[in-house]
Amino acid sequence: MFRFLHSSDLHLGKRFGNFAGDLPGRLREARHSAIARLAQHAREHGASTILLAGDTFDTETPAPEVRRPALAEMGHDASIRWVLLPGNHDSLQASQLWETLAAEAPGNVVLALEPRPLALAPGVVLLPAPCTTRRPGRDLTDWMSGEPGTDGAIRIGLAHGPIREFSEEGAAADVIAPDRAQRANLAYLALGDWHGGIEVGPRTRYSGSPEPDRFKHDRPGEALLVGIAGPSAQPEVTPLATGSFAWRSLTLHLLEGDDPAAALDTLLPPARERRQTLARVVATGRSRLAGRTALAAAAGHAAPDFAWLDLDDAGLATECEVEDLDRIDQAGALREAANALLAEARDVSLSAADRDVAWKALARLYSYAQEIAR
Repeated sequence: MFRFLHSSDLHLGKRFGNFAGDLPGRLREARHSAIARLAQHAREHGASTILLAGDTFDTETPAPEVRRPALAEMGHDASIRWVLLPGNHDSLQASQLWETLAAEAPGNVVLALEPRPLALAPGVVLLPAPCTTRRPGRDLTDWMSGEPGTDGAIRIGLAHGPIREFSEEGAAADVIAPDRAQRANLAYLALGDWHGGIEVGPRTRYSGSPEPDRFKHDRPGEALLVGIAGPSAQPEVTPLATGSFAWRSLTLHLLEGDDPAAALDTLLPPARERRQTLARVVATGRSRLAGRTALAAAAGHAAPDFAWLDLDDAGLATECEVEDLDRIDQAGALREAANALLAEARDVSLSAADRDVAWKALARLYSYAQEIAR
């Protein structure tokens, strides 16, 4: 049986500019560390080859401090062969990048730069479809169907791009035929581009990124261990955990009378997992003004335990009664401000975003008033 690891979309050097502090650096380092985790899995499971189905680098001009350590880590164990395919982020259009990689790559790193068969082992042939540009405008796997294979060979396809609705940018002209494995008599088609693992068919899969980088997929980082006994044999595919960070989207539904702080604490992961977790909590349902304020305070208290924690309470309907405003102030400037904010929060002529801003400002005012009262 021929065994290999299927991975993709490392996006080495990704900047993560939407985060602050030391988190972008931690996330970038985690992506680099995924190389060693992939190699360890290969050793433990007897896989001699790791296929990277595109977007190894996040840009066409990765800095030397991104590129060279990555190649050095891949070259650390010469018994493992790495096959790098150009993706849409690091396409062949970046000719200088691939020329530099060709000059710097250790002997066990193979660059799949042409649509032609590459021998992986006796009786095992790789058919790569490197991305020519960011948006090629055609199905780059077409050539696989017309390529005569060695009699009795295990044919493995390697490509990067969308199948049907799986495109993240809606580039319809770039759609890969979903039945390409069948058309081209492939034992397996290893795909990249979609950052969450997807089984398109028994012989066609997206591995997903080994290190998550968004909330969209809500899946752990994985690579796929693939074993193929023969050209017509069904591939044996086993997901292997590779991610060091977890990206979690959590829904918190509240009813009036619920204890928001207790509900949030129950929803959040255990304390020891939080440092490596980016969590987005989406609050829905209904709550009194005091409850909404308590929820924000609880999220603020928990946030330092996490790599990143965000509370989205735009979908939380807030009830506010006279006694809630009385707790801010019964008269004077604070009460006038509270009345004005409540009027804006309930004004249906305003946009939902503006009303949400008013609710948040009222909750903040309520919180300040309670702190002063204490």
